[in-house]
Amino acid sequence: MNALRLIVALLLVPLHAMAQERLPIIDMHMHIDAPLDLPAGAPAPCLPAPCERKGKATAGPKENLEKTLEAMDRYNIVRGFLSHFDVNELQVWKKAAADRFIISPFIHEPGEFAPSDLRKELEAKRLAGIGEIGAQLHGIAPNDPGLAPYFALAEEFDVPLLIHVEGIGPPVPGFRSNAGSPLLLEEVLVRHPKLRIFVENSGFPYLDDVIAMMYQYPQLYGDLSTISWIIPRAAFYQYVEALFKAGLGKRLMFGSDQMRWPEMIGEAIEAIEQAPFLTEEQKRDILYNNAARFLRLTEEEIGRHHRR
Repeated sequence: MNALRLIVALLLVPLHAMAQERLPIIDMHMHIDAPLDLPAGAPAPCLPAPCERKGKATAGPKENLEKTLEAMDRYNIVRGFLSHFDVNELQVWKKAAADRFIISPFIHEPGEFAPSDLRKELEAKRLAGIGEIGAQLHGIAPNDPGLAPYFALAEEFDVPLLIHVEGIGPPVPGFRSNAGSPLLLEEVLVRHPKLRIFVENSGFPYLDDVIAMMYQYPQLYGDLSTISWIIPRAAFYQYVEALFKAGLGKRLMFGSDQMRWPEMIGEAIEAIEQAPFLTEEQKRDILYNNAARFLRLTEEEIGRHHRR
């Protein structure tokens, strides 16, 4: 009878209460949309082709918000670095969950978001980050002079900056892998030593280049985002394990890069939690601790996250 009562009690536990038993997670790479024009229900991309695509794209920002918040509750994601090109839509998501999102403008190419306008938004604290800078999707390298004002603003206002610098990207005509070498960030980091910057997917697959850059420039962090679900799991594990063996485990941060596929949030988290070569402490570093340090969260904020 006691066992039966326990089963019944567990079935009656609401989803949000079950999520609270999970330790907090910070998602450093979230979007409102995808850089592709896709119909509702379209599966998420995968690499390398041919491959099995999973998930169903949400119909629009409203459904994406609802399902993203559901996933955040389920996995106890307490903060999300949210990027989008429409500042007004960012404010809608911020209003829906004021303490959950760090909102930041997606910048496709130089001048798309005028630096003078961005300065006003940062001064008014309507934005709390810069990027994703996705100029690589147009073949523009990170050392392009047109991007210089964004790095300067991020350093001046001491806000995190996310940039797409890696060898893979969406299937858009302008994308160029050769514009994604982490080595192309070197002059930026020399010029801006206090810049809080992190690169998408820790520069995958440019392993040696990203190790060299992270060794030389301690302000550089990397996220583990799309590659947790878009490439074969074995390839993802090989890359992450190499970064840990290189001693960089304290500067890797979790990101889902869910775009229009909120179910990929769970896929990304499970890829970290199931990694056989990571200790529990190392998993917590990726899922929360490293981002908390990068974002300079206070002890009070960290305590509040663990009491949710």
